[in-house]
Amino acid sequence: MKRAFETVIDVATSPQQLFARLDEHARLAAHMQRRSAMMGGGRMTYEFDEGRGQAVGSHIRMGGSAFGLSLAVDEVVTERDPPRRKVWRTAGETRLMILDAYEMGFDLVATPTGSRLRVWITYELPKGLAGRLLGLVLAPAYARWCVGRMARDAAEQWG
Repeated sequence: MKRAFETVIDVATSPQQLFARLDEHARLAAHMQRRSAMMGGGRMTYEFDEGRGQAVGSHIRMGGSAFGLSLAVDEVVTERDPPRRKVWRTAGETRLMILDAYEMGFDLVATPTGSRLRVWITYELPKGLAGRLLGLVLAPAYARWCVGRMARDAAEQWG
């Protein structure tokens, strides 16, 4: 069963400017590169292919740790429609703790004062019993934190 979470926030800049910032995946997911309590003191690093995550079919590989466990995931960009929408999802097997396969993205709509940004994730829980139990408890908080950080970081740029 797939689960989902989203956040919506107004940002005081044009969809074109906001898309350009969010399209740089290392900036979009900067919260994952910093050590944090949500990551159990761990962090993730990024490796990009020649498309740098800015073209359909481009791969974004992440590796790192959380709570002392090694993590790895390969994401592929599946939709990119500047300045309106971008979507990426896991490709192949994931090595994550509380999520399994997921799809994430953002949508932008022009408003009189700038843009309305919606950041979302749809995810599955891990297949193993321990991961599934951890996921039931922790995945909603993690999803809320992750999409919330992406949205807040973008909005703070134009504070």
